[in-house]
Amino acid sequence: MFDWQLICLIIVAVLITGISKSGFAGGVGVVAVPLISLKASPAFAVAVMLPLLIVMDVFSLRAWWRHRVGSLVWLMFLPAVLGVAVGYLTYGLFNEDVLKVLLGVFSILFGLWGLFKPQFDRAAPDWVGRISGGIAGFTSFIAHAGGPPLNFYLLQCQLSKEQFLGTAVVFLAATNLVKLVPYSMLGLLNVENLTLALLMIPVAWLGVRIGLVIQKRLSAELFFRIILTLLILLGVRLIVDGIG
Repeated sequence: MFDWQLICLIIVAVLITGISKSGFAGGVGVVAVPLISLKASPAFAVAVMLPLLIVMDVFSLRAWWRHRVGSLVWLMFLPAVLGVAVGYLTYGLFNEDVLKVLLGVFSILFGLWGLFKPQFDRAAPDWVGRISGGIAGFTSFIAHAGGPPLNFYLLQCQLSKEQFLGTAVVFLAATNLVKLVPYSMLGLLNVENLTLALLMIPVAWLGVRIGLVIQKRLSAELFFRIILTLLILLGVRLIVDGIG
């Protein structure tokens, strides 16, 4: 069924995602799909992670719901739905090797942007939020990578740490629920994938709890740099696998 290396990769991916979603606005949870794709197809990786992401969303929403900025969530959410729809309509155009290359490129770009992102001293206009939301919906559909485009906009909104986290958690949770429909239509949520996801729920819960603790005690900068560097290395490996 699954080899031990794949199971270990899934466990690490789920832990990192849980920590990221609850403590760091999901920005480095993008590492999960590239990590699992080292030993499995990207389609399998996104299928296993979606139910777990929704479980993590439930855990995270309890902590961050009251801190959301509702106007920003709505501004980005409708474009995100459109981005998910575009992802669904173009899904059949990519074979596994192409998906690995795309995923590798996304990983490298997001990793580099995360490490060297500019500082913003004023709020961005609404149209930037809508475009960011649309891109987040598309990248979220392809690789559960909605965090980087989302954070690009939210970093310009002059939010408090709590508002930033609350808005990101609610937006990503809503987008993940939307993805259930096209994923089901594509047959990605089969019994085997759902069973594996179910077995990983305790790991997801542990990751969320760790995230809530360490975001108060661990340097976010150090955490981001470690994971984003890993993301760049994973991206290179996926591109090599995809074109090899």
